[in-house]
Amino acid sequence: MDCLEVEKEALLKFKQGLTDPSGRLSSWVGEDCCKWRGVSCYNRTRRVIKLKLGNPFPNGWEGDGTASELGGEINPSLLSLKYLNYLDLSMNNFGGMEIPKFIGSLGKLRYLNLSGASFGGMIPPNIANLSNLCYLDLNTYSIEPNKNGLEWLLGLSSLKYLNLGGIDLSEAAAYWLQTINTLPSLLELHMPNCQLSNLSPSLPFLNFTSLSILDLSNNEFDSTIPHWLFNLSSLVYLDLNSNNLQGGLPDAFQNFTSLQLLDLSQNSNIEGEFPRTLGNLCYLRTLILSVNKLSGEITEFLDGLSACSYSTLENLDLGFNELTGNLPDSLGHLKNLRYLQLRSNSFSGSVPESIGSLSSLQELYLSQNQMGGIIPDSLGQLSSLVVLELNENSWEGVITEAHFANLSSLKQLSITRSSPNVSLVFNISSDWAPPFKLTYINLRSCQLGPKFPTWLRSQNELTTVVLNNARISGTIPDWLWKLDLQLRELDIAYNQLSGRVPNSLVFSYLANVDLSSNLFDGPLPMWSSNVSTLYLRDNLFSGPIPQNIGQVMPILTDLDISRNSLNGSIPLSMGNLQALITLVISNNNLRGEIPQFWNKMPSLYIVDMSNNSLSGTIPRSLGSLTALRFLVLSDNNLSGELPSQLQNCSALESLDLGDNKFSGNIPSWIGESMPSLLILALRSNFFSGKIPSEICALSALHILDLSHNNVSGFIPPCFGNLSGFKSELSDDDLARYEGSLKLVAKGRALEYNDILYLVNSLDLSNNSLSGEIPIELTSLLKLGTLNLSSNNLGGTIPENIGNLQWLETLDLSRNNLSGPIPMTMASMTFLAHLNLAHNNLSGKIPTGNQFQTFDPSIYQGNLALCGFPLTTDCHDNNGTIPTGKGEDKDDEERDDSELPWFFVSMGLGFIIGFWGVCGTLIIKNSWRYTYFRFVEKMKDRVLLAVALNVARRTRKV
Repeated sequence: MDCLEVEKEALLKFKQGLTDPSGRLSSWVGEDCCKWRGVSCYNRTRRVIKLKLGNPFPNGWEGDGTASELGGEINPSLLSLKYLNYLDLSMNNFGGMEIPKFIGSLGKLRYLNLSGASFGGMIPPNIANLSNLCYLDLNTYSIEPNKNGLEWLLGLSSLKYLNLGGIDLSEAAAYWLQTINTLPSLLELHMPNCQLSNLSPSLPFLNFTSLSILDLSNNEFDSTIPHWLFNLSSLVYLDLNSNNLQGGLPDAFQNFTSLQLLDLSQNSNIEGEFPRTLGNLCYLRTLILSVNKLSGEITEFLDGLSACSYSTLENLDLGFNELTGNLPDSLGHLKNLRYLQLRSNSFSGSVPESIGSLSSLQELYLSQNQMGGIIPDSLGQLSSLVVLELNENSWEGVITEAHFANLSSLKQLSITRSSPNVSLVFNISSDWAPPFKLTYINLRSCQLGPKFPTWLRSQNELTTVVLNNARISGTIPDWLWKLDLQLRELDIAYNQLSGRVPNSLVFSYLANVDLSSNLFDGPLPMWSSNVSTLYLRDNLFSGPIPQNIGQVMPILTDLDISRNSLNGSIPLSMGNLQALITLVISNNNLRGEIPQFWNKMPSLYIVDMSNNSLSGTIPRSLGSLTALRFLVLSDNNLSGELPSQLQNCSALESLDLGDNKFSGNIPSWIGESMPSLLILALRSNFFSGKIPSEICALSALHILDLSHNNVSGFIPPCFGNLSGFKSELSDDDLARYEGSLKLVAKGRALEYNDILYLVNSLDLSNNSLSGEIPIELTSLLKLGTLNLSSNNLGGTIPENIGNLQWLETLDLSRNNLSGPIPMTMASMTFLAHLNLAHNNLSGKIPTGNQFQTFDPSIYQGNLALCGFPLTTDCHDNNGTIPTGKGEDKDDEERDDSELPWFFVSMGLGFIIGFWGVCGTLIIKNSWRYTYFRFVEKMKDRVLLAVALNVARRTRKV
């Protein structure tokens, strides 16, 4: 018997309103609609009871490549299907049309699934009429954000399954739980990512006690875990991840004796001791508590699980907590464990020997802990292991073939350490044949050398090769180049590898290549157009940068070829690198002018061309780099004035133009247009004029170097507004990158790299500045270096300079400063380098603390200073000595009549002193003979000592 004609016609009308690009409804022909694809009928009456039209390929395409989504309009002819109890239109694309209101009239419906079907608008309230509905899935039904209430849910008392995931229910935040509590038959509740914020700690009564699955993840709950939750004794699945839950984990979790999955991860504020009572949950298959603040040990928990007659745990994720202690041997009793994630904790000790018993283990993550010692070779028994990650621990000892003996499933191997110190050594025979085929190997700061590891020659499925700081030397063997690899990443930096690098390597799209800090030579290698990041710095590459680099590698985002021996000019084809973010070509022998091609590189973040022999002016097109953060052109032969177009680079954080031949005034627009500037270095140029007061607006500045120029005028008092020299470092400051910079500190030139963000330096030395030292400088409380030497500064040293408690270097030498050295400077306990030489300072030198250790040379040229460490004592009550122009006001008022007596006494002293000695030798022969005999004897002794010393040295040679 065929289906009813009226229902067949209704289905055909429904089909006419739909779009069906893949022909999923092509079978809807013929008399019997019960045989059509997706249509089911009741056998006895041939009535249509089921439409199962969900997209069978929700994440892609059908086998022939055509889209499998239904679309169009939904015809109300479906109302003719009087006995329809099952309607599935999920994962199709209805283009934002509203859910048809007539669906609320399909009174027989027991199953309705509209999830992911790209509807729009609100949930129609007449869905409340579907009183027989047992299964309702509206998960992400809409392609647009719509705020919905839950009033319509009150009529669906028969619901057993409810999925409202991804629907904005923020308007129901205050009453959602009370509404759900009206559904006594509910077995599964899925409400992830619904923007709910209120999780009541208690309920007067609990109506859905049969609930077995509860998913409230990715909401905005800001509370402790509610008490009513523990009355759901039938729970099998509980997911509360990615909320803001806080407090400890109650022991009441042990009451969930049927629980198979518990996910409380990414709540961040769940804290306290790890509950050992979780070890009583013998049916637990998945436990995910990562990204919280749980502390303590997990020994008792694992001991409890291992005591179960049959442990079912398959997935254990405790990563990113504060857990401590050793991993117990009982870990090896979890025979069904497939996934073990313990990274980013504070576990100590080594890996237990029992780890080799986990025959089902597929992924092991122990990175970022405080583990150490010898890695047991029982790891080599994990025949199911696919991923092994042991990064950032303190492993020691030797890795041998036994550690890999039965790892036939291994695909990813990662043992890295950020410290350059190597304590783990791979001692593997050159003829060993691994049982695995790796796709990913990441070994950093492990000794694999001295020769390139030959056991890799069989690994022809590799896509990532990282052998960084592996103490490998010599040339790379030919067999590596012949493996025909499609590499996503190649990192063999920080070794002693040498020879030429062939151009035959093949890379996959957006590949990363790092050959830095080796001994590779020859021309720069040019690989496929798929390379995205290329780091070749600190090698021996020579010759010019290839003229076609922009055509050969057009998708480069990061290029660092610094610290080589490259010569020639910057090729014009670099202008084609439109995706470039970082360009570092410093420390080479590049010549010529900087090309005018910068307006095609909108994403450039770092440009470093320092330490070359580039000449000419700064091209105006550099001003088009509005995203630029770091511009470093120091140590070249660049000249001319700074182009005004540079003020368009308003995001600059570091501007280093030192050691060039730039001239003209320091532009005021630096202070007006670059508010984020952290570093301004213009040292060793020919800048002239005054320091623009606009510089004072650079509130983030923490390094200002204008030394060795021809700058004149006063130091702007508004320098006291430079708050970057006053404030503490924030967490963002600690993480920021600032590059490298050469500075004069502690009396010598130093190059700062990783700790540059810690340096606070103000250097105005070797200019023609005049006037007094502004007292406002003493408010720069975090200043570490202050160098005002070799100027024409006068006046006194500010009395409250002792406020600069963080100052390590203070150089005020070669000025015209006068007056005393402020006694407050004795409290500057960080001061390691002080130079006050060649001024007109007077009075007593401060004592105490580091002033007891300074060399006398730092006071040279100040004739009126006295006290330790100088040999000049301080005589009068004020602790001062004559200044060289007269002693004091009393000295200047002395009567001129005292002068003759001064000369008389000096003459008498000369007569008595000279003739008292020399006259006696002239008159008395015996004394004269004795004196010259003594001198002769001393001369002979000195000559004899010199001769003996020379003879000894000659014999040693």
